[in-house]
Order: sequence, then structure tokens, then C-alpha cells
Amino acid sequence: MKAAIKENVAEALIGLAVVLLAVWFVSMAWTRTGGGRAANAVEVNALFPNASGVNIGTDVRVAGLKVGSVIGQSLDPATWQVKLVFALDPSIKLPSDSSAAITSEGLLGSTFVGITPGGSETALKSGDTIVDTQGAMDLMGLIGGFINKTPSSSPPSSEGADAGSASAPAP
Repeated sequence: MKAAIKENVAEALIGLAVVLLAVWFVSMAWTRTGGGRAANAVEVNALFPNASGVNIGTDVRVAGLKVGSVIGQSLDPATWQVKLVFALDPSIKLPSDSSAAITSEGLLGSTFVGITPGGSETALKSGDTIVDTQGAMDLMGLIGGFINKTPSSSPPSSEGADAGSASAPAP
């Protein structure tokens, strides 16, 4: 038995390393998807017309700092908007008239929900809804519209109309 253990020490250490790596990966995935949210988190709702790029676990930021994450998303059947649920850090007291916008870090950056604090004296509490929201911009739609601009979308100029005419003027 001792001989078998001595022969398989390398395999046992590699197996232990694989198990530790798997535990680290699972814990990292748990926290990134919102599973490891803080106890006593303030859960706030917001309705967005477009929530492209936002998933459970997406960061919620104020002035660039993470203050929470998205913990739920669903389609509101009454308004046909996306209802997002945020878990916010209870130590951050955001005013109740704060606004939220879905934005990204740049052209290729990740998407996040940015909250701009309002000026109200009362703070957001669990169950409150952020009313002032702005959905995600459809960047590919904007670029496609710019590239594929049709001539009929802009008024024709008088110079272009005469230059492209093949018929002779009437006598």
C-alpha cells in the first residue's frame, strides 16, 4: 500500500490542484452572476425600453464604482418593457429620484447599468422603482443607418437634380 502511494504522489497532487481550481472557478462564477450578493442588499426595480447586453450579474455603478449588480430580469406584460431588479449595497444611500441608464465602457467594452444620484432627501429602499431610465443604444443599428443612408432620407439639392438630368430643357 505504501509503495502504491509513493508511486502515485504526482497524480494525487495534480488531482488536488484540479479540484482546487474547480472550486475557485465555481466560487468566481457564483459571485459574478449575482449569487453572492451582500446580505441585507437593497433590491430596487427599474423599467427599460431596451436592455440589450444586460444579464444577471451585470454591474450597477455610480460614478464608475460598482455598488451592486443585476439579480433579475423579466418582461413586464403591461408595458412591454424590461424589468430589471438590482441588489444595491446597503451602505450606499441613493436618493429616491435617481436615474438609471444602460451604457458601456466603450465600443468594445462591457455593458453596465449606471445610476446618477438625484437630489431627494429620501433614500431608495427595497421594493422602490427607479422611474427615470434610459435603455441601451443599438450601436449596430446606428452605424448601419449611418453607412446605409438612403438618398431619399435627405432632401435633394438643386445642383444634384440638374446635374443628373438626362432630358433636354423644354423649349
